[in-house]
Amino acid sequence: MTNNQKEKIFSNKFIQKFLENDSKVTLKNKNKFAEIASSLAYYLKSFSNINKLLDYVCLIFKYIFSDNIILIIPLNYEGEIWNENIKISVNQDYLTIQEEINSFLNKFHFSKNFKIKEILTFENALKNNFQEYRIEADKILSRGKCRGFIYIFSKKISCEAIIDDPNFKFIQNCLAIGLENYFLIKTMKKHENVDREISTGAEIQSQLLPDYCPTIDGVDLAAHCRPALQLGGDYYDFMCLKTNISEKRKEKARWALVIGDVMGKGIPAGLLMTMLRGMLRAEVLTGLPPDRILHDLNQLAIDDLDQSHRFMTLFYSDYDPRTRKLRFANAAHNPPLLWKSSDQKIIKLDAEGFVLGLQKDAEYHSSEIKLNENDLVLYYTDGVIDTSNSLGERFDENRLIKILTKLCKQSYSSQEILNKIFKKLDDFTGQNRHLEDDASMIIFQLR
Repeated sequence: MTNNQKEKIFSNKFIQKFLENDSKVTLKNKNKFAEIASSLAYYLKSFSNINKLLDYVCLIFKYIFSDNIILIIPLNYEGEIWNENIKISVNQDYLTIQEEINSFLNKFHFSKNFKIKEILTFENALKNNFQEYRIEADKILSRGKCRGFIYIFSKKISCEAIIDDPNFKFIQNCLAIGLENYFLIKTMKKHENVDREISTGAEIQSQLLPDYCPTIDGVDLAAHCRPALQLGGDYYDFMCLKTNISEKRKEKARWALVIGDVMGKGIPAGLLMTMLRGMLRAEVLTGLPPDRILHDLNQLAIDDLDQSHRFMTLFYSDYDPRTRKLRFANAAHNPPLLWKSSDQKIIKLDAEGFVLGLQKDAEYHSSEIKLNENDLVLYYTDGVIDTSNSLGERFDENRLIKILTKLCKQSYSSQEILNKIFKKLDDFTGQNRHLEDDASMIIFQLR
């Protein structure tokens, strides 16, 4: 049987006609109830309209328990009374009571911030208003969570209660599952929308990082950012301090090389990183020395960072190919590692400075160093050294220094060194383990 055929057979119209063959389905007639159960099960697998499902359940109640009025009060996604989907199951003989119940519901206003314990007030009012009926009450539960309430009105006070009837319980449980499935579908769609927005944000953010390393006279550059999540708080950039000049002239101009890390990861860190990037790029064009760049950037960004309860570390440097001098200032970022080829050792490039966004009057200091042939500088974020393995051991700075020292003693290009360090990082963390934080590196090597 095709899905279209099933939808036609298990439609409300078909079930109504099917049930109306008898004034009431005989519960002993297992075949007939089995067909109803089958249609309800199929409906649960394929439905997407909760209002239609509630109508469908009421229709079944109407003919199986025709001597009873059944009131269904579902809860919505926020756990509040779902007024627009309250349903009443009655046969033709009880249309008057249906109007009375509707009138009662219109007069009884559930509080906007409904709490489940408040249902007792409603139940007491319901019983006081309809004293001629015996009213049974039960929760519609799914996996321990209340999805709504159900009330059975019986005209015959002495008649047998149906709330524990196996067939009633079966339909009630199907209703609970239907409500839960509906909310799961809504949640899934919401997550899909968020995922699409995050993917779009990640794509935009990746475009803000340099697509390629610039050509700087006498320099071999390589860089890569590996975010822990789709959006990251790491930032690196290359900016020529002179604008409106030819690409050839840019090769010998002064260049800014920057690496930074916004506290945390994910969407908040990514948004702040994007904001700070724009501020920094505007500051760099002033041509001020590194300490002044960081001072002014801190002044510009402190209000936004303070409101977000976050801060940023940043290492700012600029390099002049003509003099081979590297000037730098540090806002409490991990000091880059400088491989001095002539001494065959690594030193740290550091300068006194405070993180951006915590102290309005923070001061920063500049330093300067002359680089020589085959010297190499590794800029990195703390996601590299803070990465841990399955034993809880950190990759740490000492391990990074040992690996870099070994690689610098061989004739590798900047890109090869970068790839090998990331490979060592992956080997250390182990298979199927993701980085706990964003990890970024820049390799700056003099040819």
